[in-house]
Amino acid sequence: MSKAITDVFYTAFKTALPLTSSPLVQCITNEITVESMANALLYIDAKPVMADDQREFPEFFAQSDALLLNLGHISEVRQQNLLAAGKFAQATNQPTVIDLVGVSATQLRYDLGHQLLANHPNVVKGNISEMRRFVDLKSTGRGVDGSQLDQSATALGELAASLQQLTQAFPTTTFLATGKINLVVSAKGTWYLKNGVPQLDRFTGTGDIVGALIAALLGTGLDNDAAVVVAVSYFNCCGEVASAQNRTGGLAAFREGTLNQLSLLAATADWLQMVKGEAL
Repeated sequence: MSKAITDVFYTAFKTALPLTSSPLVQCITNEITVESMANALLYIDAKPVMADDQREFPEFFAQSDALLLNLGHISEVRQQNLLAAGKFAQATNQPTVIDLVGVSATQLRYDLGHQLLANHPNVVKGNISEMRRFVDLKSTGRGVDGSQLDQSATALGELAASLQQLTQAFPTTTFLATGKINLVVSAKGTWYLKNGVPQLDRFTGTGDIVGALIAALLGTGLDNDAAVVVAVSYFNCCGEVASAQNRTGGLAAFREGTLNQLSLLAATADWLQMVKGEAL
């Protein structure tokens, strides 16, 4: 019999949010969503810094609590900066999240993702189509978007099995595949997270924000699995509340409402009652 996700991670859900410290999260990311990510971190009382110049890494890594590496906008210079940051993080034991944006679209991103994985980051995430490509399963994603065709129960089970196999080589890395059902796999277990609303797929940067939230929670000392489960559940619950309160039905209002809830929902004692998901 499956066990409720709030029972498995009870302590983390009760104590992680609101934050009691302000972790500094260094983000090497894309220009498209950089403002949304920075503000999302501020909304939960974390601190962002978007510093991607290798010349500053020694000083910034000495100050920061976690690192986010996002493949969303690749250039030759950014590729080298991502690789350098990944190696620097491994050498300095900096908690790290890799966001495999677009890895199902091009060979360059696929190869870069695996190069970054070689540093044994704490978390590797992507949408379900991206994660299927990453583990060499058939993927029908286009561009940076996931495909509904990759999200059937059979396809999700296939992906879970492949990720479980990958944890044998990377036992300290937690893998997250986002979609209608969010899949979390580590050497410790497999979990399905089931919060969220369809509108979250209709404004840009939702996955990037989740990556930033995970990094912030890692920066407070939360372990990999708990940071992923709490961050994903919290963001998706914010979306659910925003959807319920959106009287206009417009997506711009929904986006604003979701971001507003990042700073509000954690103060609501009963938000944990909204969380849906289970251990497999």
